[in-house]
Amino acid sequence: MANETDTERQLLQHQIRLTQADHTLKALFSRDSDRAARLTFEAPHLTADFSKQHIDSSSLSVLLRLAEEKNLQQAISNLFAGQQVNNTEQRAALHMALRGHIPSAAPEVAEEIKRTQQQMADFVNAVHNGAWLGQDGGAITNIVNIGIGGSDLGPAMVTAALQDYLNPGITCHFVSNVDPAQIDSALAGLTPESTLFIIVSKSFGTLETMQNAERAMAWFKAHGGSKQHISRHFVAVTTNLPAAVSFGISEDNVFPMWDWVGGRYSLWSAAGIAIALATSWQTFVDLLAGAAAMDQHFLNQPLEENVPVIAGLLSVWYRNYWQAESQAILPYSQPLHLLPSHLQQLDMESLGKQVTRDGVSVQQDTGAIIWGCAGTNGQHSFHQLLHQGTSLIPAEFIAIACPASADRWEPHQHLLANCFAQSRALMTGKSTEEVEAEMLAAGASTEEIKRLAAHKVVPGNRPSTTLLLGRLTPQSLGSLLAYYEAKVFVQSAIWQINAFDQWGVELGKQLSRPIASRLLTERNSATRATTSENSATLDPSTEQLISLCLKTQDSNNTR
Repeated sequence: MANETDTERQLLQHQIRLTQADHTLKALFSRDSDRAARLTFEAPHLTADFSKQHIDSSSLSVLLRLAEEKNLQQAISNLFAGQQVNNTEQRAALHMALRGHIPSAAPEVAEEIKRTQQQMADFVNAVHNGAWLGQDGGAITNIVNIGIGGSDLGPAMVTAALQDYLNPGITCHFVSNVDPAQIDSALAGLTPESTLFIIVSKSFGTLETMQNAERAMAWFKAHGGSKQHISRHFVAVTTNLPAAVSFGISEDNVFPMWDWVGGRYSLWSAAGIAIALATSWQTFVDLLAGAAAMDQHFLNQPLEENVPVIAGLLSVWYRNYWQAESQAILPYSQPLHLLPSHLQQLDMESLGKQVTRDGVSVQQDTGAIIWGCAGTNGQHSFHQLLHQGTSLIPAEFIAIACPASADRWEPHQHLLANCFAQSRALMTGKSTEEVEAEMLAAGASTEEIKRLAAHKVVPGNRPSTTLLLGRLTPQSLGSLLAYYEAKVFVQSAIWQINAFDQWGVELGKQLSRPIASRLLTERNSATRATTSENSATLDPSTEQLISLCLKTQDSNNTR
C-alpha cells in the first residue's frame, strides 16, 4: 500500500511471520494451551471463537493499534451520537435509534419512532385479533410484502429465521423481482378477501416495486376485490405520502419511513412490519431488544474485548494483508438460510467503495465478496473449494447450541458435529503422511497410494470464526444482525469510506429507463428505425441485444 504507516508495515511483517511453517494454526495451538480461551469473547446472546484465525497476541495488538490510529472509537461515538456519518448525502445513520438508542444530536426522532411503533403495534394486533378484516368480513390469512433490496431481503430473512415463532393463521409471501413470474407464483391460490398487500418503497417510485404493486392491484380488482375495500387490503411504507395516496392507498394505511434509515437497515423500521405480522408484535419488540443489547456492547465495550470490533479488524486483516477476496458465511441452521443473501447487501453495498469519505481514491482493497449457504448443504458443494482450492477464503460458522424442540435433539447434535468438524478440518487438514498411513491401513497397494495420495491431501491452515448462539430466538437473532452491522461499520472506519451511501446502485436504474422505453415502444420495424435514429446512442452490444429481443418477440407474437 502507498504511504504506509509504521503500524501498517508491522502488520505486513506479522502476516509474513504467520505464514511460516512454525506459525500454522496447529502450531499456534500446540504452543499455547490457553489459546482457545484467550481468543474467545462474549457478547450479548452470542460467543465468538476467533482462535482458529491467523492471529496471535502480537498481531492482534497491532490490529488494535491500527484501530486507534484510524480513530475507530471516535467513529463509533459519532455514529451513535447521530453525527452526519453519511457525509455524501448529508445524513446521520440512525437505525440504532429504532432499537432504543436515541442520539444526542437528534432527540426529536424519539417521538417519531414512538408514534410509528405504536401505529405498527395497533395495526399488527388488529390483524391478529380480528379487528382488521377483509372485504367479506373474514380474517386476513395471507400477507404479500412487495419491496426490493433491504425492504425485501431483511424482512424475508428474519421471517424465515423465526419460523418457530410464526403466527399459524398467517402466511407471509415476499415479492421483489420485477420478473412477473415471482408475483404470479406468490398470488397463485390466494383470494383478495383474505390477502393484505404491503408496498414498501421509500420513494414510492422504485420501478421494480411499483411494477409489482400495479400488478397486485390489477390482480385484486380482477379477482373480485372491490374498489371501496382497497383500504382493507393495501398498506404502504414510504416517505412519499402523496404518491401512495395517488396509487389508491388510504392515508391512514401509510407507515412512515425516514431518510436516516438506509434500505439495508430498514428491517428495524416500519419496513419490517411483515415480520411482526408473520409472528407477533412482541416478537418484533424482542428482535429490537436483542439488537439494542449488541449496540450497547459495540458502543461501550473496550476495543480489545469488543466482538464486532475484533471481527471487523480481522476482515481488514485478511482483505488487505492476506489478499482474501471473499468470505464465506456458513449458518448451520436451516432457518438462517437467507442470512448470507441479507449479508451480501449489508456488506457489499456498504463496503464496495473506491474512494474515501473525502473523495480521494482508496489506497487499499475495500470490501469482500460475501457468499455462502446453510450447512450442511454447502459441505456437498462449495466446501471442496474451501478445503483444497488455491484461494484463501476466511469462513464464519454460525452454530445454535440448543434445538428449538426436544424431538430435534439427536439430529441437532449431528448438525453441530458437522459444523465443528468443518472448522476443525479447515484448520488441521490432512497431511501426506496421514493420507499414506490411512490408505495403508485400509489395505491400499504401494502403487495406489503413490497414485492417489496427493489428491487426498488437504492443506489445512485455513482460517475460520465460529459464532455460537444459545438458541435461535428473536433476541439472539437481533443481536446477531446488529453484530454484522457493527462489523461492517468497523471496516468502513478503518478504510475511511462511507458505509451508508450506494451511488453505484443508481447507475443501473438510470440506464434501464431509456432501454425500457425502447423495448416498450418499438413495436414494428418502421417504428424501430425511426425511434433508433432519434434516440440517445447506446453501445453496439446493447443496441444489438434490444434488436434481437424485439425480433424474437415479433416472431413469437409475444408483444
